[in-house]
Amino acid sequence: MLPEVLFRDTLAREERRADRFDDSFVLVLVASSATGVERRTAGHALPWNAAVNAIAAVSDAAIVGWYEQEGILGAIVADERGETLVSTVRRTLIEKLRVHGTAPFAIECRRYTPAVSSPLLSWCASGRPEQRPEPASPDVPPYKFKRALDIIGSLALLTLLSPLFALIAILLRLTSPGPVLFKQTRVGLRGKPFTMLKFRSMRVNTDPALHHEYVTKFIRSGAELHSAGRKALFKLTNDPRVTPLGRILRKTSLDELPQFWNVLVGDMSLVGPRPPLPYEVAQYQRWHWGRVCDAKPGMTGLWQVLGRSRTTFDEMVRLDLRYARACSLATDLWILLATPRAVLSGKGAG
Repeated sequence: MLPEVLFRDTLAREERRADRFDDSFVLVLVASSATGVERRTAGHALPWNAAVNAIAAVSDAAIVGWYEQEGILGAIVADERGETLVSTVRRTLIEKLRVHGTAPFAIECRRYTPAVSSPLLSWCASGRPEQRPEPASPDVPPYKFKRALDIIGSLALLTLLSPLFALIAILLRLTSPGPVLFKQTRVGLRGKPFTMLKFRSMRVNTDPALHHEYVTKFIRSGAELHSAGRKALFKLTNDPRVTPLGRILRKTSLDELPQFWNVLVGDMSLVGPRPPLPYEVAQYQRWHWGRVCDAKPGMTGLWQVLGRSRTTFDEMVRLDLRYARACSLATDLWILLATPRAVLSGKGAG
């Protein structure tokens, strides 16, 4: 049998696998109902070997270990027969354990099925702690230092780049009608919506259907959309809605500069996953949700500096989850220093 730590770790991996592949499994828990004194009495010892044998009788491929060391036996059983498996496991355990004497016991069978339709906010709030790191908090390192870096960095860059902001605003006014800033609702940390700012790169009153269709195909078909030419994530090449000046702004990522304000007010961070649109999140598989639950969205991140134009959607999500697990001040500084080179080489814009 697996020890408690290893079994819990295996259970967390099985949950992530089930989320990713829309699969299910049954978690069987067998616990002694006796008190601590009774469990130490030979006549009331729960026959753990009998429980293991009973589980093996139902599924010889079950993963068995301690859910709570010496107190609750756990088993992960592949769910091949749906609800009938739960009743079969329960009946077999009861029959075999009752034969072994007077030890009182309790049996619980939990059928784990990914609830893809569950609300994102609810999942972020009640998701399994063993699967995700603690949510970002400004009072806990390294998040305390990360927020300090965000405030100092965004304030300094807003000040230093103010002449460039003014120049871009003038050029936008001269080259196409419409506002200087483009405001768009994005999904932030733990599913909270916020208004993200960009320099306007498209004509006014454009139909988002083209981008919606592209995102849908990209999420569902992965690398197929990148089989021809160099394309960047969530950005269309030769998009008819984009103005000539807008193409330059996008190519150089200058259209993203107003997001330093989003960083300053706390909606975003300098480093983190890119904030998705609501209709993108609506198409996420459950395991994708971690990218908006585990880290505050950022202006740049691992996927920008590690080959943004060559990654599939699932690869991008894995990079975002990897960043959330390894979040540190050193990691943020490395990504920030690597971002200009990625932009100049074409990895960071499209």
